[in-house]
Amino acid sequence: MRFRPDPQIFGANVRFKPLRIFKMARSKAYLFGGVEIRWSCAPSLLHGVEGVPVEETFHFPGGLTDFLTSSIHGSTLVHPDIFAGASERKGGHGTVEWAIAWVADADGFVSSYCNTIPTPEGGTHESGLRAALGKGLRDHAERMGQGKRAAAVTSEDVMAGAAAMFSLFMRDPEFQGQTKDRLASADAARIVEQAIRDPFDHWLAGNPNQANKLLEWVIERAEERVRRRQEKEISRKTAVRKLRLPGKLADCTNSAAEGSELFIVEGDSAGGSAKQARARASQAVLPLRGKILNVASAGKDKLAQNQQLADLVQALGCGTGVHYRDEDLRYGKIIIMTDADVDGAHIASLLITFFYRQMPKLIDNGHLYLAVPPLYRLTHGAKTVYAKDDADKAALIEREFHGNAKVEIGRFKGLGEMMADQLRVTTMDPAKRTLLRVVLLTEDREDTADSVERLMGTKAEARFAFIQERAEFAGEELLDV
Repeated sequence: MRFRPDPQIFGANVRFKPLRIFKMARSKAYLFGGVEIRWSCAPSLLHGVEGVPVEETFHFPGGLTDFLTSSIHGSTLVHPDIFAGASERKGGHGTVEWAIAWVADADGFVSSYCNTIPTPEGGTHESGLRAALGKGLRDHAERMGQGKRAAAVTSEDVMAGAAAMFSLFMRDPEFQGQTKDRLASADAARIVEQAIRDPFDHWLAGNPNQANKLLEWVIERAEERVRRRQEKEISRKTAVRKLRLPGKLADCTNSAAEGSELFIVEGDSAGGSAKQARARASQAVLPLRGKILNVASAGKDKLAQNQQLADLVQALGCGTGVHYRDEDLRYGKIIIMTDADVDGAHIASLLITFFYRQMPKLIDNGHLYLAVPPLYRLTHGAKTVYAKDDADKAALIEREFHGNAKVEIGRFKGLGEMMADQLRVTTMDPAKRTLLRVVLLTEDREDTADSVERLMGTKAEARFAFIQERAEFAGEELLDV
């Protein structure tokens, strides 16, 4: 048969794509096993077209099996046999031909056809294929006493490495869309499953060694899939826990570490004010109750069981010790924000000791800071300023107010007494606050380690000696605090 496209329908300049027709002619040859198709194309039409010869003869006596064998040549197979066959339903209502191999070193593929029309997007006939292979392999596992191990196997696990080619002939097929890329006929799934299921059962029973290799390989794929899913679930749950920690972390909406800050706050009351004062996009708040564990004097068991430190480590996300990874740190700045009194200084010292012992690289990389909240509020009329300590208070009174002005002086007992607006303006607003970065002087590393051990370690007498040596520095102001 010869034909020419009608220019009134197809247009005057219609051109066929040689590569598309070449592939179509080849597919007809293996879809009708034994048919010989001779291909030829004018060389002038192949200018710039790759992969299309001028002449070629297609002949696949074994049909789909021959073509699949050539397609997977050089691949490592789970077992060397190809499961192939053909089945015709009584009354001519459906004919199915298939060829399937399992490839161990590459991804699988499915090339399906309905009435020789390629269906690259699959459809109901592919669903029938998956169902037949999945049910058949699980039944084989039950017969071999491997049912418990194969309980998690799904049809997708069976198809993961399957290189499958199959063709369905049926009456009045229905397709989705004008291009017929996907089969939609409801009967197709049943026709294919019934056609393949019994032959697959017989093939597994007749090749026990090969069938067991396939079963073991599929079970391994299923176990790997379950493992990946569990790891994903753990990651997801970890992420959720970061948002709902027992330590009451209020996370920021910014997911990038750069530009994000974590305020470690002393007490739930101060934590409430900080949560109201923060910039939600970039600032997170983690309140801690009371004084944390002194890691320099506590054993590993106490450290592992301490919930507050566990919450803090989980919020940071970077690990501790040899497992610390700076790239996993969830915030660019870690800011210790405690009351401007002795207890606040003690809590800050305990936290710095924790970071020094458990995450020294966090300090080395410039992530750890101390907030500087004010100790006094100075008010005269409509003017209010904040002083960080007594010396700053005296200087501000002299500089900001007239000498005879009656300045109202209020002393903050703690961050929890500060209104959210006051805390934002004085301590949390990047444009107005003061931060002290915690650094380790490289030339004094040994002295630093000795000082931390002396002041925070297990020997109380070392701390007592330190206090005696510096008793002259304990003035009346310190004794009054």
